[in-house]
Parts: sequence; structure tokens; C-alpha cells
Amino acid sequence: MPSRKNVGIVGASGYTGLELVKMLVTHSGFKLTYLATTQGDTTVEALHPSLVDVVSLPVEKADVDTVAQRCDLVFLALPHKASMGFAKGLLEKGVKVVDLSADYRLELDTYEENYCPHEDKAHLDSAVYALVEYYRDALKKTNLAAGPGCYPTATLLGILPFIPYMDESAPLFVDAKSGLSGAGKKLSEFGHYVNMNDNIFAYNPLKHRHAPEIAEKIEKVHGVKMNVNFVPHLIPATRGELVSVYGVLKVDIDPLEVLKAHYKNDPFIRIRETPVDIKSTAGTHFCDIYAAKNGNALFVSSAIDNLLRGASSQALAAANLMCGYDEGMGLPVIPYMP
Repeated sequence: MPSRKNVGIVGASGYTGLELVKMLVTHSGFKLTYLATTQGDTTVEALHPSLVDVVSLPVEKADVDTVAQRCDLVFLALPHKASMGFAKGLLEKGVKVVDLSADYRLELDTYEENYCPHEDKAHLDSAVYALVEYYRDALKKTNLAAGPGCYPTATLLGILPFIPYMDESAPLFVDAKSGLSGAGKKLSEFGHYVNMNDNIFAYNPLKHRHAPEIAEKIEKVHGVKMNVNFVPHLIPATRGELVSVYGVLKVDIDPLEVLKAHYKNDPFIRIRETPVDIKSTAGTHFCDIYAAKNGNALFVSSAIDNLLRGASSQALAAANLMCGYDEGMGLPVIPYMP
């Protein structure tokens, strides 16, 4: 096994930062040597009281030079636009970067149309999309991994095996539901308890910026342009994500057999014989997938933990590959049941 690597987290105050800390403190290949936020001047225990008597580390104000001195690899758990400024300086100093934001996961035109002007075009082409099952070999050779969005992760893992069998002229409908942690820690009206309790609602239907990410990656993998209609919903759950995709087949297939053949060598994809649920993947890196058809109508449903497979554990899997470790090292596999 390669020698132990020093790693850091910039953006340690959020939910994805917390999940990274929880995995890294017991990781046999990585040593957590640096934690930072944009403000600093605190401790990880103050940010996350659940970690008292588990891990004790200072949280500093994020600084590129300090990261470069202490870390071989850094996770950027920052909002879009904030990440690219740090990543640019770190990459120029030879530090490997795993970015959890949207800053490096899209083509330039797609990114600027849906986010903001890009400030690090020089490194954009060298970024590898960290959907591990499809970019495993490329991740082993890169210094910059771009974590997919949680909704695109669940959607793409479910639908990509079927694209060669689908009618490209028919629209693809994605009905996605996520626990409230997917919206982050920042307070908002829709996240208020009295609004979320016993409630469910769509937000940004057909206009959400994950739709172009899904469409772009389908075209990247299969060379096919699909009309992706994406509708996300918030549900009154802390974590977990269920995505149902509806499409039209052009040939007759056995959906479960397609999935089993496609993912036969992927240990963190579980093909289910019955419809999936979010509780069975909560707290794990697994993606559970089920599929069925009615004539030429295809139904695919996938479930992930939005904070783990949808963000932090997927980032750790990418980091493992980038540093020469086994992909599954340190990834959580025991679900939060019941």
C-alpha cells in the first residue's frame, strides 16, 4: 500500500465537511492534518459538538500556502465560485484536489450558463468527473476530481445502463426527492420545521441546474443527446435521496438483467429485486437500483445517502483512487437502520 497521505478539508463547517471528518479520522491511508473555513479561529468540536471526545483539531482560516505545506490532498467542501479560487492556487502548488462544488464538474459553456463566469479555465479540462463507476481509470491519473451533484449521481447511476436501449427522441423525466440536509445548513424559509414537517413540495421544477449536468454526462458517456426533464422535491427527512426516472425503450430488454450485467464488477452498486428505499442506503456509500418496464415504458429507481454517496463518500472514493489506495478504503457500508 502507498505511504500514508496528509489530507485537509476546506469548508469543514457544513454537513459534507462533517461527513468527511467522520470518515477520515479512522482512514488507514489518510491522516487529517488541516481543517479550515473562510473565518477560522475555532475548533472542530465547536463546529460539530457531536465530535467531542472523538476528534480534537483546530479549524483555521483557509489559506492556500498553509494547505500546500501540510497536505498532499485537500477536499474542498465549499459553495460554487468559492472553490475555484482555492483549487487554482492549490493545483499550481502540486496539491491534489477533490472538489465537492459544481466548479469543475461541467463543460465551460454549461457551467457559465447555469452558475457564473469561470475563474480557472486553465484547469477545467484536466478535471475528472468523480462518478467512480464510469471514470475509475481516469481518476487514478488526475490531480483534480470534480464531485457530481447528489441528484445527478443517483440519476446517472440508475439511467446510464439503459441509454443504448432507449428512444432518443422521447423525453426523459426525472422525479427526484431528497432529505433536507441536501439544502445545506444555511437557514431558509422552506427549511423551517413548520413548513417541512408532514409536507413535500417541488422546487425549481424543469428549471433546476442539475438537469443540464445530467444531460451533459449522458452525452459524454453514450454520445446521445437526451431531453432531460428534472423535477426535484424536498421531503421531511434529514437525509436520503430517491430518484425515479421514466423513459421509453426502443428494444425489448429485461431491465434487472441489464443492471446486473452492467454493474457486475461494481461492489457499491446493489441491484434490488423490489423497489428501493432511502433508509437502506442511509449512512452508506451504496447506491441501490431497481428497474421495471411496462411494454416500452421504462421505470428506474435509485436510492443513495445524499450526504455520502451524493457528496462526501464519493469524494473519498475518488481520493482513494487518486492516491493509489483501494477504492473502498474507509467507505461506510453499515446503514442507519431502523
